[in-house]
Amino acid sequence: MTDDRRPADGTRARRRPAVLASAAAGCALVAAATPAAAHPAGHAHRLAYVALGDSYTSGPGIPTQVDANCARSNRNYPSLVARRAGAAAFTDASCSGATTAQMWQAQGTNPPQLDAVSRHTDLVSLQIGGNDVGFGTIIATCARLGAKDPAGNPCQRSYGASGQDASALAVRQTAPKITKVLRAVRARAPHARVLLVGYPDLLPDDGVGCFPQVPFAQGDFAYLRDTEKRLNAMLRTVAAHNRAAYVDTYGPTVGHDMCKAPADRWIEPLQPAAPAAPAHPNALGEQAMAGAVLHRLAGGSGHR
Repeated sequence: MTDDRRPADGTRARRRPAVLASAAAGCALVAAATPAAAHPAGHAHRLAYVALGDSYTSGPGIPTQVDANCARSNRNYPSLVARRAGAAAFTDASCSGATTAQMWQAQGTNPPQLDAVSRHTDLVSLQIGGNDVGFGTIIATCARLGAKDPAGNPCQRSYGASGQDASALAVRQTAPKITKVLRAVRARAPHARVLLVGYPDLLPDDGVGCFPQVPFAQGDFAYLRDTEKRLNAMLRTVAAHNRAAYVDTYGPTVGHDMCKAPADRWIEPLQPAAPAAPAHPNALGEQAMAGAVLHRLAGGSGHR
């Protein structure tokens, strides 16, 4: 989750070894418009939609990839939402490896993401923060330490060695960065509806591991689950304080984590079986997140 071309879990999309490198009813997998624009004919309200975010938004590895620089798929959840919502103007500015800094800074050929937002924008979705927290580095560290002590919790011990959990601190330090982005979005698009999208369920919600399929120590599965929940809780709180609606993608994806069988999972493990980046949503995961966003747009609560 840094600007070194890493996806939202911090691993290098399509560049790192896999071991270090995821559906709501009625939300059919559709071939959405290209990231530049969609123009459905005859739609009554000309909705202008802008999607901002990191690799969980862009969909690295999912066919069809339409932007090599950002590992962006035309079947990611913003593309599905734009099609289902009938967006007359759709800009997908999401990019793998993005942090909050890339809202203001170019990322390769991708302009600063906030450049896509204007006073004409009606809807903005934002999914960011995982790379700021360094979740990819946490995953890589847990995988490395888990191979040495599969029955223990070596990653949790490592991150808490100073007496304060380093990952929890990183989440707290990311909160003001998210606040800054939301305020910038509001300043550029004062009349837009703003959705802050959380991260889907990566690991078993019950904390039971699946070593060696996913090479974390048994005790670290619960630690990583709790770290992700802490990140999502922070996003929910920041959204509430900044006139944004939080979209829960964790709840709708419980039971489809990377430990599940290939036919049942929406998040790919560190060695993906379906086209997707390691520890990232596959096409079904993106479809599930699209369903959560559409549910929120339809007036649903932040959880389902």
